[in-house]
Amino acid sequence: MDIVVTGRHCTINPELKELVAERLAAVERLRDRVIRVEVEFHASEGTKDPSDAVEVQLTLRSRGPVVRAEARSNDKVQAFETALDRLKAQLRKAADRRKTHRGLRAASLVEAATVPTVQEPGDENGVETQTVAGLVVTGDGPLVVREKEFSTAPLTLAQALDEMELVGHDFFLYQDADSGRPSVVYRRRAYNYGVIHLNVS
Repeated sequence: MDIVVTGRHCTINPELKELVAERLAAVERLRDRVIRVEVEFHASEGTKDPSDAVEVQLTLRSRGPVVRAEARSNDKVQAFETALDRLKAQLRKAADRRKTHRGLRAASLVEAATVPTVQEPGDENGVETQTVAGLVVTGDGPLVVREKEFSTAPLTLAQALDEMELVGHDFFLYQDADSGRPSVVYRRRAYNYGVIHLNVS
């Protein structure tokens, strides 16, 4: 298992890298076929809340779906420990779901790079226009659009729920394996879920 530790706006000392490697050894026991774990520390500049000064994002890549968890704290180690606890909780929850719903897929979910914006020459008033994800934005906005693409295969509802839990999101977009319709599963209160299906005409 490869462990990649990076820092944005902060330095990562060898002691912290060693601690991260030691603590992540337990992840292999919770999830098979782990290929790579990416640990990114990001220090926020000029934050109003000191308790949110450091953000840590853990991304686990394997032959199955991507697993991600993040946390914030005023201390790098504390933020990492909190993110790791969340990652382990997501893995355990997914494992419990697999005991109930067997036959879950193990296909890769590959995240493509964010589509770059294209700047165009300004108009006669000197105001720049940009094309962002197919939309023309004049000046500073107020529109901010971020576009991502994922490679995936049709999923059953149980598989979509499993992948939603693994990435730690409150919703998950997928193509229903039975009907072929675009669908979204989302988290409701407690442990209830909702599903939205689109009829494309």
